[in-house]
Amino acid sequence: MVRMVRCIKLEKEAEGLDYPPYPGELGTKLFDNVSKEAWEAWKRIQTMMVNEYRLNMIDQSARKYLKEQMENYFFGDGTVKMVEGWKPESPKGTPEDATGKEAK
Repeated sequence: MVRMVRCIKLEKEAEGLDYPPYPGELGTKLFDNVSKEAWEAWKRIQTMMVNEYRLNMIDQSARKYLKEQMENYFFGDGTVKMVEGWKPESPKGTPEDATGKEAK
């Protein structure tokens, strides 16, 4: 049976994650409040950030930076610090801002 959650990012009921994606309390919070769809969107943004900023994931400060951005993306104001002029696309190809909500 599929586990459903009220996704904090998508603001709707959606299929939940199969397991906590991060260790500790934050992982539990993500597991309880984030859908698979929203997590996949975050992974694309995270990958882009690692590549664009050339983050070295061995470096503790890089991991801390990504963790802070992830927390803000899901539980803060919903934005991430991205390269100037970058706008993600929704699954349907509609431009959206970094909050994950469609642009008006």
